[in-house]
Parts: sequence; C-alpha cells; structure tokens
Amino acid sequence: MNDQLDLQLKTLSTEPGVYRYYDKNDELLYVGKAKNLKNRVLSYFNKNLPGYRTKIMVRKIHRLETTIVPSEYDALLLENNLIKEHQPFYNMMLKDDKTFPWICIKNEPFPRIFLTRTKIKDGSEYFGPYAKVKPARFLLETLKNIYKLRTCNLNLAPSKIAEDKYKVCLEFHIKNCNGPCESLETKENYDKKVNAIREVIKGDFRLAKEYLIEEMSNFASNLEFENAQIVKDKMLLLNKYQSKHTVVSETINDVDVFGMTSDETAAYVNYFKIRKGNIIQSYTTEIRKILEETDEEILETAVIEIRQKFLSDSHEILLPFELGFEIPNVILSVPKIGDKKIIVELSERNAKEYRIEKLKAVQIIDPERHTTRIMQEMKKFLHMPVEPRHIEGFDNSNLQGTNPVGACVVFKDGKPSKADYRIFHIKTVEGPNDFASMEEVVYRRYKRMLDEESPLPQLIVIDGGKGQLSSAVKSLKLLDLYGKITIIGIAKRLEEIYFPEDSIPLYIDKKSETLKIIQRVRDESHRFGVKHHRTRRKNSTIQSELETIPGVGPKSIELLLSQLKSVKRVKESSKEILEEILGVSKGQIVWAFFNDIK
Repeated sequence: MNDQLDLQLKTLSTEPGVYRYYDKNDELLYVGKAKNLKNRVLSYFNKNLPGYRTKIMVRKIHRLETTIVPSEYDALLLENNLIKEHQPFYNMMLKDDKTFPWICIKNEPFPRIFLTRTKIKDGSEYFGPYAKVKPARFLLETLKNIYKLRTCNLNLAPSKIAEDKYKVCLEFHIKNCNGPCESLETKENYDKKVNAIREVIKGDFRLAKEYLIEEMSNFASNLEFENAQIVKDKMLLLNKYQSKHTVVSETINDVDVFGMTSDETAAYVNYFKIRKGNIIQSYTTEIRKILEETDEEILETAVIEIRQKFLSDSHEILLPFELGFEIPNVILSVPKIGDKKIIVELSERNAKEYRIEKLKAVQIIDPERHTTRIMQEMKKFLHMPVEPRHIEGFDNSNLQGTNPVGACVVFKDGKPSKADYRIFHIKTVEGPNDFASMEEVVYRRYKRMLDEESPLPQLIVIDGGKGQLSSAVKSLKLLDLYGKITIIGIAKRLEEIYFPEDSIPLYIDKKSETLKIIQRVRDESHRFGVKHHRTRRKNSTIQSELETIPGVGPKSIELLLSQLKSVKRVKESSKEILEEILGVSKGQIVWAFFNDIK
C-alpha cells in the first residue's frame, strides 16, 4: 500500500456514497456503493478478506476516489450509472446488447398500433419494452383479431379524407378494417377502440370488455344476431387471453416482483411487472459473479437496473428477502402469506427454470465452465478447502462372507476415470465383516499411493453410514492422511451425508448436482464391486468343479480354461481336443469324467 492510498483510507467519510478503485496505470478497477464509506472501504483491506478474486483486485489498488451522496439509494443509482459508463473489470453487470421491442400507438389521426424496436420522439405512445418479441406479438395479434384497426400508412387527417382522396383497400374487403379513409368509421368509435387497447396493454381489461358489451348489445337490439355472435366470440378470445395472464387477484395492482436463485458462479434474477393481477412484463437475466458478491448485493443492483430498463414507476416492490436500502416513495416488502407470496414464488420458479436452461446450454457450449461451477458448488456444500477435482469411492461386496472384494472407483472433474478403477481381494478378514474389510481396502489403496508418490484425491466417498466411515478414517489416521483429505459417508436410505466425528448428518437438496455426483460415485463403486464379486464367485464355482476330477491339478485346469474359456465347453469337447490340450493321459481322464465312463 502506497502513502497516498494510506492517507486516503485514514481520511474517509462515514457518509453514504460511492467509491472507485484505480490501479497504478489509472485504470478504473471497481465501483462500489456504501451506507458508510469508511467501514465499507476499510473492509477490503482486512487481513481475513474472503475470496481470491477480491484479494487479487485489492493488490492492484493504487488510489481511490469517493463521492458522498444523500442516501444509500442515491449511491445505488450513481454506482449503476458509473458502471454502465465505464464498465470496470471487476464489476458485475447486467449485460444486454439487444434492443427490446415496444408496442407503439402512433401519434396520428386514426392511430396505427404496431411493434417497433426504435423509439421516436414524435408524441407517440410506447409500451414496454418487452423482454421477448413473441408475447408482444401474440398480444398485438389478439387485439387485432378483436378490434378492426387500420394498417396502412396513409395520412388520415380530416382535410385529406374530406377531399375524397382515398379508396378502401383489400383490408376493408376482407373485414380487417372499417374504412376510416372513406369516413366509413367515425373518429369517436376508432378512438374508443384505441383507448380499450391502451388499457389492455397496461393490464386493465375493463374498458375493452365494456366496449365489446356495448357493441354486442347494439347488434342484438337491431336484431343483427350474427354480428352479435361475432362480438361474443371476440369477448371469449379476450377472456381467454386474460385468463392466461392473470396470475393473482386483481386487487394486486401496480407491483414489481423479483425472484432470484444463484450458485457459485452466477445469479439469475426474474422480474414481473404486474397490473391488476396481470403479468404485463416478464424478464429474466443472468448476472456473473466477479468478486464473490452476496445475493443481497446482486439483487440490490438488479432491482435498480431492471426498473430503469423497463421504465417502471411502481410504488410497491415484492422481494424474496430483505434488502438493506430504501427507495423514496416505494414500499419494499417480503410477503409471508397470500397472493403476494404466491407471485414471488412464481418469480423464483422462473429464475430457477432459466438457470437450468442456461446450465444445459453451457454444458454443451462451455463444458469447462460447467465443470468449474459444479466443483465450486461441491467445495462449498462439503466445506472443503479445495475443489474435489479427484474423487475416489469405496464399497465392499460379499455373499455371507464368501469371495469378498473391495471396489475403488475414481472420478476426475466429476466424470468416471475407468482406467483408474481398482479391485481388492480381501486378505486379512474372515467372514462377513464390512467394517474391517473397509479398513483394509482403504489402507491398502493409500499405502500404495503414498509409496508410489501418486497424486492423492481431494475427496473420498464411502458407501455406508457412520460405521463404514469410521473404519475408513482409522486407516487414514494410520497413514497420517486424516485431515489432509476430505472424507464422507453416504447412507442409502435417506441419502444422508456423514462427516467424521459428527453425529448429525448433512442433507443436501435432492436436485443439487453435488448430491448427484456423490450418488453417482456411490452407485458406481457398488456396481463395480458387485460385478467383480460375481465374477470371482463364478470362477470359484468353476474352479471347484474341475478340481473334483482325480489326477487333474491346478496347472491343467488353468490350461483348459485358457483354451476353452468355460467348463461347459470343456464338458462338450471331444476326446481328441482334450488330448491335444492336456496330452493323451490327462485328456482321457477329463473326457471320461464328464462322459461318466469308468
């Protein structure tokens, strides 16, 4: 730390504000906000600073600048604007380089309504932006099916229409337009439709329904029942659209909703804009973590950024957890029960689904990033000092103590490394004793690895509960490896994770990838052990049957099996083949034995 920076740290204000870190080349490294500038900035220079990326950044800090603001909310706004402007290397950002679509009601006589990605300051009304074009297009198509609107770009000023300059087009003849260009529709009636559409876009269906009911009543009173039925069908279409987009009570009006989920490398934030119980905006984004940011820090930034992006002026925001700042004239609440709780949970589900979709894509496009994320998640959940890039799993297999084997499987970067699998024939244990067998196998495995100076795993997974785990731990202690390698046991019934010297098991989310990898290691060690146990038992049975032949020793048996591969083929072989393999004398003995010749 240089003298200039040391002096700056000593003279920091305790007011809310924004701080900016620069390196020795005067490049902006990071922009942050704080409720108390002094406390926040000094926390970066703490000896116990968590996170290696943060430590790397702090080493590069050469000087800092601060700006004092009236409140933490103002600090958030300034921080957000500075990040957008300068894009510092160590700041997380909601990156979106695409232009979102808007629904435009054109400022003109008999307004056109259409989708656009460009806003022009000509007095037209713009609704949106929409995170995806498909729902915006669906809404517009629904409205056009209900209301007949013009699509031409003619100048329908009253003077132009009065001059009788225009003639109706095909859209009129196929009944998609009522022909305002020839004064076949009044401006008053057209404006009624536009007003109803405007309210539907905002999420209020009341005016639209009133317009359709009035139109239907007029047709019915004039005995135009076919036209009345057409309007009724339009009403059904509008109700169908509303039912798809109404998610909560209509009493929930003018509300922004945020849901969130995160892992070790990124956070996923969903946003709903709700009007009269209808979701009129939905948007989900991924935010990459740069400096081990907390969920609270990420959501604070996301709330400001997304509300600015979608021009929201809602006076209530529903959140999944408390945030440490206030927005003037806006209520921030975390609902516990009722419809508001339901809509927050729906937002969280959307964030989780978006995360799953992203991870599937990353697994295909960037497998290394996918692996790193899983390894970091396992490190966190299992409280490990390092990522478990090398995992080994153990299981024992025997049938009432006969032909016992121990299996060791190896996973590297979360995937099986079958070339490194090992099978152990139990040597020092008699009878069915899983605990002693586990102790022997673990000891033999790591004694040999130490002797050969092979790389040791970061994680050992034992198939079984506290008993098997304790046995494996004994062997690690004998080899002075206990505490140097993380070791866990996994019990089958409830998928409980046990740690040494801890009687309370850990329960991991059933959907988490950490548990899935541990289960896969356990299942693979079980499969590998059972497979070799069956092979050994089968070979043992074969061996014992051939050993009952008088005058035939182990070498002859081995020769027969190496040539004919099975006892069945030995039994079916002719005398000539057996004599060719074993010689005339022994060949005749084997043939006579299986053909019941005395």
